[in-house]
Amino acid sequence: MRKKVKSVVSVLIAATMIFSMSACENKSSAKDSQGNSFTEDEVVEGERLQADWIDQAIIYEVNVRQYTEEGTFAAFSEHLERLQELGVNTLWFMPVYSISQVNKKGTLGSYYSISDYKNINEEFGTMEEFKELVNKAHDMGFTVILDWVANHTGWDHVWIEEHPEYYVKDEDGDIIFPLNTDWTDVAQLDYSNEDMRAAMIDAMKFWVEEVSVDGFRCDYAQGVPIDFWERAREELDQVKPVYMLAEDGTSSSSMLNKAFDSDYNFALYDALKLSSAVPNSADGVEDYISIDLPYGAFRMNFLDNHDKNTYDGTLKQRFGEESLGALYTIVFTGEGIPLIYSGNEEDTDITLEFFEKDNIDFGDYKYADLLSALCKIRKENEPLYSGVAGGKVRMTEDDNLNVTAFERVKNGKKITVVVNLSGTQQNVKFNQKISDGEVLLHGDANGMKEITEPMLKKSDLNTLSAWEYYIIVSQ
Repeated sequence: MRKKVKSVVSVLIAATMIFSMSACENKSSAKDSQGNSFTEDEVVEGERLQADWIDQAIIYEVNVRQYTEEGTFAAFSEHLERLQELGVNTLWFMPVYSISQVNKKGTLGSYYSISDYKNINEEFGTMEEFKELVNKAHDMGFTVILDWVANHTGWDHVWIEEHPEYYVKDEDGDIIFPLNTDWTDVAQLDYSNEDMRAAMIDAMKFWVEEVSVDGFRCDYAQGVPIDFWERAREELDQVKPVYMLAEDGTSSSSMLNKAFDSDYNFALYDALKLSSAVPNSADGVEDYISIDLPYGAFRMNFLDNHDKNTYDGTLKQRFGEESLGALYTIVFTGEGIPLIYSGNEEDTDITLEFFEKDNIDFGDYKYADLLSALCKIRKENEPLYSGVAGGKVRMTEDDNLNVTAFERVKNGKKITVVVNLSGTQQNVKFNQKISDGEVLLHGDANGMKEITEPMLKKSDLNTLSAWEYYIIVSQ
């Protein structure tokens, strides 16, 4: 549906608003449990076509091949109830389409080398089995988005023979793989060809119309012209409002004007990685917890995904196990939408093969309680919602470069977050008052702590142990 949404006033937002906007100076106040007042953000109103469900969405990336020993839709389906209990509500399936066999990498080939956009990889099951999985997920309250690869196809894609004019060719007339890459297993599509563009949109609409998927995560989105994505979004929304996530490796936010709701928060990822290794770097994280973006857009925050996991190592190797509670707290409470990758709830020493069969040995679910608590907090507290449905981050100034603190306010409720982004004890003084409230989550390098006294003791915030974190609610 077309939602009427509100956002904090800013010059950039006003300049990049997509639909009509009317200004509204709406400064209301609320009080915490001690009677101290706190102020709502100034807001503006506008319209942007977005699906209602994205406000509270928490994305879980599904790697079907490696998820179970069988590597099938049917085997993954057995985990839906567990994932529902974990608290995730949006399933992002890595590509499920038939995989090209020509020039493939490894034994099984890449999910991102596709031979038919409207067919299913038989390794995973059948089209009917996938439809059954989507229907079951929908019945359980999940939304489903598919990985979409628009920049290139496999070398035995049906278009190679039927429509060679759809591809970029060299001076000898031979189809090429993407320039400046080692992606030799894929062929570069030519976006100057209008028929190819129409065929691509038709293929995307197939999954919305015939399988009822709710949106797409778009691979290497910057490789495809923005005007294509904008046209695709317009046509998809005519079927139903979809959620669109761009894997955009550029620093531009231009894809978020009309085509995409979200892109990757690569800058926050890099800042969190730096903070886990280098003292006195919390300020770098603060720069990317909140970013001015086109109206209604927001970033996807993450510690892990299929690329980082396969090519950069395990979470333990990249961040260190002791820091993860603190870092996940930032991912779930900063502005944006949080991502969990397959196996993150199990352990931190998992890294998965890409072109060969591998599998996650589920059983211990070491991080399930932490992630479940964060999912619950995000969904139950409106200030933490995505985009303009949530509250803007307001940084709380302090005297310690290892500590970050901020608040988000929406409709009379305030969430306050305090995190020690270092592996040593820190003393800190805050330059402004932190509201009294209830502690929703508390932990440190040793894991989550049992909350025996729910009301915050402000003096506890002045000395923070290694990787200590708090989430506090005032209302």
